[in-house]
Amino acid sequence: MTAPDWTAIRADFPTLQRQVHGKPLVYLDTANTSQKPRAVVEAMDAYYSQYTANVSRAVHTLGAEATEAYESARTKLAGLLKVRADELVLCSGTTFAINLVAYSYLLPKLQPDDVILVSRMEHHANIVPWQLMAERTGAKVEVIEILQDGTIDMDAFAAQLRPQVKLVAVAHVSNVLGTINPVREMAKLSRKHGIPMLVDGSQAVPHMPVDISSIGCDFYVFTGHKMLGPTGTGALWAKAAHLEAMAPFIGGGEMIKSVSFESTTFNRAPYKFEAGTPNIAGFIGLAAAVDYLQAIGLDAIATRERELLEYATQQLQTIDGLRIFGDAADKASVISFAIDGTHAHDLATMLDIEGIAVRSGQHCAHPLLQFYGVSATCRASLAFYNTEAEVDALVTGLRKVRTLLA
Repeated sequence: MTAPDWTAIRADFPTLQRQVHGKPLVYLDTANTSQKPRAVVEAMDAYYSQYTANVSRAVHTLGAEATEAYESARTKLAGLLKVRADELVLCSGTTFAINLVAYSYLLPKLQPDDVILVSRMEHHANIVPWQLMAERTGAKVEVIEILQDGTIDMDAFAAQLRPQVKLVAVAHVSNVLGTINPVREMAKLSRKHGIPMLVDGSQAVPHMPVDISSIGCDFYVFTGHKMLGPTGTGALWAKAAHLEAMAPFIGGGEMIKSVSFESTTFNRAPYKFEAGTPNIAGFIGLAAAVDYLQAIGLDAIATRERELLEYATQQLQTIDGLRIFGDAADKASVISFAIDGTHAHDLATMLDIEGIAVRSGQHCAHPLLQFYGVSATCRASLAFYNTEAEVDALVTGLRKVRTLLA
């Protein structure tokens, strides 16, 4: 099979052609949000300029065209992830999706002293909603601990599974460490105890083939803006039985069959969870993003990003005083690091002057950084549209900054 032309693909991303502070932009912050190819921007522009209308309401031509384009996002996401379209709830992103599960599925089930298991490496979006549920009910959140290399302590996890546990919540891929967690094994262990599991796939779906049905989890959530799509898009996948049993999280228009002042009859799943006018243009753009990813191939993307990760890791390890956090054998293209005697924010600010965009701070993962005993790190997150030359620019920039700040 012929390898993709990565140079030609890179040219599809307008932002990557610009300069910052008079230098070519080196964008290494894809874990925060991905850049968007022209196809996504053009799809959204076509909606606004050619067939703007609300969806699932009007019978006129524009309404029908908008509805078809909007619903294509659901269909294409289902194909990408190997699930049924009617098991996908379209929503604003991972944070909303997790809160939907928290309020509609878990809250009615929780009793005092019940337990929610959450891994040490979770993004705050997969911690805070469970804490809110625990505060309301008297349940508690327990930590699934990790090892020093940034992997789940599977022996400790297995020992934590017991009748009081009502949900396991874990990231498919860590946004800080890049660790690819053994979610199939974790789901299998959870099922043996009759415990449902939610997987946060925000950092997985854009970077590797994901077959949700083969994982064996109960819920899978992800966000569109990290997978080349617009902000304000994402989805929740849930087993059909869960969706049928769950009550709506938000009420309003479009999620109903009939309304009277005496009672309301809700629409079927997934539509009963999709109240109000959605981000129509956003999901049309996300459908285009799915097309773009599939045209390249997620296997090819995973291979290319693995090459970039290996190269970047080797080059960064040549810098004196640089420490990389997380060295799991199974890892995505994310590298968090610190340099002795230099604050992460200073590093990122000075790299920006060189045209290099990395993220600094705690990456919405405070408990994880506490585990490593640091207040902040820099994170370089690579995508298939990056190059080895950009990695070299990062290394050169870090050497320059280190000299200036020494």
